[in-house]
Amino acid sequence: MAEEQQTDVLVIGGGMAGLMAAGALRGRGLRVTLADKGVRVGGRLATRRIGPGRGDHGAQFFTARSAEFQTLVAGWLAEGVIIPWANGFGDGSSDAMPTNGHPRYVVRGGMNALAQHLVQQLMPEVTVETSLRLAALSPEGVGWRAQADSGRLFACRAVVLTPPVPRALDLLDLDVFTEADRAALRRIEYAPCLAGLFWVDGEVDLPEPGAIQRPDEWISWVADNRRKGISPEATVITVHTGPQSSRDLWETTERDALAALRAAVEPFLAPGAVIREAQLKAWRYALPTVLHPEPYLPAAGLPPLVFAGDAFGGPRVEGAALSGLEAGRALAAILGV
Repeated sequence: MAEEQQTDVLVIGGGMAGLMAAGALRGRGLRVTLADKGVRVGGRLATRRIGPGRGDHGAQFFTARSAEFQTLVAGWLAEGVIIPWANGFGDGSSDAMPTNGHPRYVVRGGMNALAQHLVQQLMPEVTVETSLRLAALSPEGVGWRAQADSGRLFACRAVVLTPPVPRALDLLDLDVFTEADRAALRRIEYAPCLAGLFWVDGEVDLPEPGAIQRPDEWISWVADNRRKGISPEATVITVHTGPQSSRDLWETTERDALAALRAAVEPFLAPGAVIREAQLKAWRYALPTVLHPEPYLPAAGLPPLVFAGDAFGGPRVEGAALSGLEAGRALAAILGV
């Protein structure tokens, strides 16, 4: 039997919500462990290398509407981590660009660089475990026991669960929850998204600021990562399918899905431009479509366990950040620190 690793709080998931929850718990005299299945933290704060360039293939930008998130954004701006990109995007029907919306911010070096910045701020007070895929989570006495696929065991007083809810529930026996909590968690729904990255040798003709957004269309997003400011070495185009087209394409082969996305890119290529490389990423739980109304959900009748993420309170990067902060603070209060 593997020896159990002891910690006070286990934060599962290293996306924006998990990073913020760990940040809210840091410095409170608790041993905090942040566990993520990826090689790097970030979740949908995701950036990939392709050819000599790079592209964001998950979250593309973020806005700041709440006072609390605006304070965080102001700090990242002062540190030079993020830059403003635009105040909105057209749908490609004209060259006009909206100028009166909330600023859209992007991250120097790609969205994942923000996750790396945040995780560096957590250490060494927070133990960060990457490439750790958890297989099961169960209540044990007044706390919790988690087991990884590798056989590693973790014992903790409290848990923050930030993966998409279906993924989080894969770790648990639903019978441990009250009927009300089961119903609340089952009400949450997500739409998928297929993301294509294309390294283009040549010019691309997209309206200012280098992106178009059509939330309800077959292709919901097309962006030039060079003009976005994160891929100075090469032109890399990101394409996202809309919710319905993502469902329609979900069971197709990677080759066929990339062909469909490539066809969406080609009208924007200038004469002589050539696609040199293409990559596909499939996000099964990309967009919460039915949200839990509160920023977190504390499980009733169990040792301390809180659900958080972009399906709680508000979607996207800002919603995930605020959810993680509130979940971390709530758990600290439950633990009396």
